[in-house]
Amino acid sequence: MRKFAPGRTWRGAVFLASLLALGGCGMFSHDDGRYDPAPLTEYKAGMSVRQVWSTSIGSGSGLGFAPTVLGDAVYAATPDGSVGKFDLQSGRAIWKAKTDGKLSAGAGSDGTTTAVASPDGDVIAFDDTGKVKWKVRATSDVNVPPAVGYGIVVVRSGDYRIQAFDANNGERVWNVQRPGPSLALRSVSQMVLAEGLVITGLPGGKLMAIASNSGNVQWEGTVATPRGASDLERLTDVVGVPRIAGNLLCAVAYQGRIVCFDVTAGGRPIWAKDFSSVSGMSLDERFAYSADQNSVVNAFALDNGGNVWKQAALKNRQLTAPAMLGGALAVGDLEGYVHFLSRSDGSLMARLSVGGGAVVSPLQTTPQGVLVQTGNGNLVMIGTN
Repeated sequence: MRKFAPGRTWRGAVFLASLLALGGCGMFSHDDGRYDPAPLTEYKAGMSVRQVWSTSIGSGSGLGFAPTVLGDAVYAATPDGSVGKFDLQSGRAIWKAKTDGKLSAGAGSDGTTTAVASPDGDVIAFDDTGKVKWKVRATSDVNVPPAVGYGIVVVRSGDYRIQAFDANNGERVWNVQRPGPSLALRSVSQMVLAEGLVITGLPGGKLMAIASNSGNVQWEGTVATPRGASDLERLTDVVGVPRIAGNLLCAVAYQGRIVCFDVTAGGRPIWAKDFSSVSGMSLDERFAYSADQNSVVNAFALDNGGNVWKQAALKNRQLTAPAMLGGALAVGDLEGYVHFLSRSDGSLMARLSVGGGAVVSPLQTTPQGVLVQTGNGNLVMIGTN
């Protein structure tokens, strides 16, 4: 399930059984089965996959949790307050720590400082032995994983502020705020640090690039424009991770568009398609991939946005954003399955259960395979045979 948060914080969020139900008045109609997850079907195997290793981080999962892969290490956290660093090749715990309370987001890391956040807005930083370095309070609750790099820890809080703290001592370095809508989508979202910039999506459909050293806004682009008469109809948000490929910066929004901007031309959009996703997108050298809000996976030509293929066999299975494994695209679903689709034509190639209930955290492409943070707080590495 995804959450929707009224007002300018995530508090008071309500659960809806399916984002698909937001279309028209369907969310109030009787259940006629149209939003039921597609049953698993037979397919001709196109590849062989296996579990390489599995290890426990802690307990639980949530929309604000995504592992960070740096070199030969993985940094990850779970809602019960568990934080750890793990070996990418074996899953062995290098260090593990436990916060005093629950967590709402994590784990961001630059290999020296690892940061997580609590439901009350506490931002907690660990050194690379697992000892707490500092703890500060953001202006509101934090449900987006912190981004760490360039000597700062950056968080996006529920009051639509992007705040940077000194990675060494936790002192506030800068703060940027934009007005936000009365209703916001709580879904998987992450910030990116690149070329000295903090790149983040915002509720309302905006994408923003902020200078990491000063907090000055360098560029703003529109991924989606709110439309409709009611707050629910106008609900839009940039979801997932903004993706960079060469000169392109691409993003996708709920009830909005999938769009690629040319960063060498002042951030001018080179193509945009009406589209709605709740999980985000991925890129390779040819295509942009995203599951729409109904979990129909789409591939778009990276140069012009043309729709190359669609795969509806996993409809309504609440898919994650895709990750790459060889010639395949991997997506997690609501029952703990990871599905592998051909990047060329979208055909089903393989399937593996990682258990633990719904996979909510985005899958990660690594040199060892696809890394999955499961619904019950495990890390699982999937590779090919």
